[in-house]
Amino acid sequence: MLRYLPFLLVLALWIYTFIDCLNTPEKEVRKLPKLAWVFIILLFGQVLIGPIAWLAVGRPRRAPAGGGKRFVAPDDNPEFLRSLRDDDKKDE
Repeated sequence: MLRYLPFLLVLALWIYTFIDCLNTPEKEVRKLPKLAWVFIILLFGQVLIGPIAWLAVGRPRRAPAGGGKRFVAPDDNPEFLRSLRDDDKKDE
């Protein structure tokens, strides 16, 4: 059973990248047209060049976790600086 493991892993990666490419909208595919990526994945899938190329180059970049909000340091946050000024005015 263990001798089939590499074949099954290659097959699983091949199927995953093929389905991922098909489900990706045409506008989000990078570098090449979507149809070209499908052919690259299918033709070079057994040697892992096609699937790895799709994952590294063709796949769209995903949005960062957390809703896309970036962390802003307090000294760069205008709202925080405004609140400090308001606190200073209240103390005077």
